Order: sequence, then C-alpha cells, then structure tokens
Amino acid sequence: MLSSIAAKRLVPGLLHGVWRPAVTISFRGYRGSAPEDTKGDLIEIPLPPWEAKHNEPLDIKRRRLLYESRKRGMLENCILLSLFAKRYLNTMSETQLQQYDRIINEPSNDWDIYYWATEAVPTPEVYQGEVMDLLKEFTKNRDHEQRLDAPNLEYLDKEFQ
Repeated sequence: MLSSIAAKRLVPGLLHGVWRPAVTISFRGYRGSAPEDTKGDLIEIPLPPWEAKHNEPLDIKRRRLLYESRKRGMLENCILLSLFAKRYLNTMSETQLQQYDRIINEPSNDWDIYYWATEAVPTPEVYQGEVMDLLKEFTKNRDHEQRLDAPNLEYLDKEFQ
C-alpha cells in the first residue's frame, strides 16, 4: 500500500497527462449573423429580452436614450445615433421616443441597426415607422455634414435642462 505522501505525488502526475477537457472553446462571442463556416467556434450568448419602459418620465427617457445613442457597441453607430439624437431627440413625441427606444435597444446586433439605417438590408417590419424613416433620411446626409465624431455628452445634456 502506498503512503499518503507518495500517493499525493504520484496520482496528480498520472492524471495530469491523461485528463483533457471534454469541450474546447476557442472563441466566445455572439453568434448573430456569423458565417456558417465557423465550425461551431462561437457560443450563442442569451441576451435578456428588451422591455418597453412605459411609466418612465419623458425627461428621464430622453436622457437615457441620449446616453444609449452615444454608448454603442460600434463607432459607426455611436456617431450616427448620437448625432441623430442631438438633432431630433428633444422634439420627439412619446410615441416616437418609444419607437426609437425599440430600434436602438431591442436588436442584439448593432450591425443590424447600421445596415437598416444605411438601407444596405431591408428593415424588419417591427422596426419600420416614422422614426426609422427619419433615421434613414438623416443617414443619407444630404447636406454633406462632417460626421467624424460623436458629440460630447455634457454638451447634449444641456439641451434637456
């Protein structure tokens, strides 16, 4: 019979060379519209469902949407949505604010929002409406404004005071 000291030294050494994890994950990320040839490298990460905030005061909703327009997952939407919010958010009706909230918060992939706004892909019916039409028109930039950076949050916040 082996002593406990010998067993403590021998068993981990034996198991170290034999034990392998059953599943190896090389990358953890949102699957979204990833190409099919990823060979299962990605894991689908469940996101909490979007819920409308019906009893939120309008001034709080505007401030929240202003912040969420700026703090996106990708720079293109940061610039596009924050400039859009700067121009239109303080004049939107409650219904329009609700539409905008849904557009920017329900989809789990920021690229979807960008492709809809630039009309690279058709907008799903659930997101179509006057706010999406306004966003698409704004995205066309017919006045050829320079849109190289998102506006400062503190500057935008003064518009709501």
